Amino acid sequence: MKESLSVFFPAFNEEENIGLVIKRALEFLPSIAKHYEIIIIDDGSKDKTGQIADLLSREYKEVSVIHHSSNCGYGAALQTGFKMAKNDLIFFTDGDGQFNIKELPKLASLIENADIVTGFRVKRADPLFRRINARLYRLLLRIFFNLKITDIDCAFKLFKREVIEKLDFESTGALISAEILILAQKKGYTIKEVGVSHYPRIKGKQTGANPRVLLRTFIELLKLWKKLK
Repeated sequence: MKESLSVFFPAFNEEENIGLVIKRALEFLPSIAKHYEIIIIDDGSKDKTGQIADLLSREYKEVSVIHHSSNCGYGAALQTGFKMAKNDLIFFTDGDGQFNIKELPKLASLIENADIVTGFRVKRADPLFRRINARLYRLLLRIFFNLKITDIDCAFKLFKREVIEKLDFESTGALISAEILILAQKKGYTIKEVGVSHYPRIKGKQTGANPRVLLRTFIELLKLWKKLK
């Protein structure tokens, strides 16, 4: 059992998922951590995600909510989560229910001998075009940064707090996971990987394949390459 753990969930328009995801976390986390907190990052949702999150925070003392006044982007949501996390270990996963928090012990068992543990989706439950995009993206990151992580954007990652505090990441978009891993690799931190399950999205809509999101990611990638070059 870990001493202290912060868990945060970035969420954008997840009114149909966020309640169940948080309640599952509340049921499970006492079995893995003596002290834990749950943070919901409402990234400017236009549906009832924020209202549901507020209700959960009033009902459960372990839950807190941060609201972005507008949709700032996935990276901005993660940055807020990392900034607000108070405990020694920091874990995040998405608020869409495509991962099972009960697989967190797979990561926790490796963190003592690592600085970051990242999951990789054993069988990715996404449409073909998203899987193709992911392969091209991984190839680009290997060419530009020699990053050889199996599943860069798997939203199931565990960090030592002291490591996150030493990484100067700036992305506010979808590049955020890659940027963190690239900077960690550059500083010589140990990154371990472990396979996790991935489930189809049952409710709500994915936004990662939006052309604007893809363009923003590519622009941020070029900026990061120039910065590190």
